[in-house]
Amino acid sequence: MIEAVSCGGVVVFRGKILLLYKNYRNRYEGWVLPKGTVEEGEVYPQTALREVKEESGADAVIMNYIGRSEYSFSVPEDTVEKEVHWYLMRGKSYFSKPQREEYFMDSGYYKYHEAVHLLKFANEKTMLEKAYAYYQSLYRARLWGN
Repeated sequence: MIEAVSCGGVVVFRGKILLLYKNYRNRYEGWVLPKGTVEEGEVYPQTALREVKEESGADAVIMNYIGRSEYSFSVPEDTVEKEVHWYLMRGKSYFSKPQREEYFMDSGYYKYHEAVHLLKFANEKTMLEKAYAYYQSLYRARLWGN
């Protein structure tokens, strides 16, 4: 078994959520939230911000830790047990540019009901639901910022 840790972000700008579309060798991979592997010497919030920037080009600020998800998948040599730490982030603009080197072919900001429908993985939908509920509470309390 291989253990891996990643961090990612639910980026919200003006009530809309940043999603990335991954397509590897013309095979549908699906819409996902930005996330990636923790590098040596990084703390989790740094990883989350770096991965959001690398994969989407978006600048964001962490507002709160949302939680973690766990899943496993098979690779030819073993099984990978993955742990992902998620952060609610406030985007600084609608700008996004998908990272082609990682097979992201599209990116954009979507209304909540669209994002929930588009996301491929159940664990990411769960994190989106938690993050968006927290976003709404901050917004109603006028603590979200610009």
